[in-house]
Amino acid sequence: MAMYCIGDVQGCRSALHRLLDEVAFSPSRDTVYLLGDLVNRGPDSLGVLRDVVGWEDAARCILGNHDLHLLATACGARKPGRRDTLAQVLAAQDAPLLLEWLAAQPLARAIHQPGQTLLLVHAGVLPSWTAQQTLDLAAEVQSVLGGKERTKFLKRMYGDEPTAWDDRLKGMDRLRVVVNALTRLRFCSPDGIMEFDAKEGLEAAPPGYGPWFDAPNRRTQDVTVLFGHWSTLGWLDRSDVVALDSGCVWGGHLSALELRSGTAADPHLLIQVPCQQAQNPAGLDG
Repeated sequence: MAMYCIGDVQGCRSALHRLLDEVAFSPSRDTVYLLGDLVNRGPDSLGVLRDVVGWEDAARCILGNHDLHLLATACGARKPGRRDTLAQVLAAQDAPLLLEWLAAQPLARAIHQPGQTLLLVHAGVLPSWTAQQTLDLAAEVQSVLGGKERTKFLKRMYGDEPTAWDDRLKGMDRLRVVVNALTRLRFCSPDGIMEFDAKEGLEAAPPGYGPWFDAPNRRTQDVTVLFGHWSTLGWLDRSDVVALDSGCVWGGHLSALELRSGTAADPHLLIQVPCQQAQNPAGLDG
């Protein structure tokens, strides 16, 4: 049995199938972890969702900002964006089934292997959070998304405040910080104040801010964090972090990392396929 972790698909179904063909993926034998943003911007979000749902337990996903945007748009909590490509999903007869499946997905997952723990998130982790705290906070959001308060939550989810974590946070402020960190984060201050305007590469860090994974005393340095979301960052492979969004929807590549039990992430395990550009990178928003 092989395990693979794949970066942002964003509705690029053809690229996803070419990548899975490249590794001879079999849902009856293998497992694929998808790092969020299954949908939007690309041409076939509906096909991607149907495929992933059909693979059942062979596909294990986490939610990204575009997946949350689909859920918010579907319930009227958010208006469609001018660059959205979600109309086919929203009009599909099986949309209720697909949306319920999507809403049941977590914002973080862990893979425990001998001598190694992998923490999977879409965007980032705040420096003060441990891996277990990250999973626990993600579960708080998941419980709301899967319950009767989903629409109310999605209507109040958007916003940049509060910009930092505090253990005393409650209610919507608490949940919003968790969502923003796990699905939007790129840069933060050394003490974990989040910044959401800068969307380019490392050189675009605003004064006083840096990439979240370089924050001093980050408490997830003892695990390997795999994340997507940051296409302008490109492929990054370190013992403590691996970045897998290689800009598929912008004409880059779709990337997968083979996860081998008992070994750390290794650059030789990277598999990529080139992608046809589906969106103009101008105004890149992850």
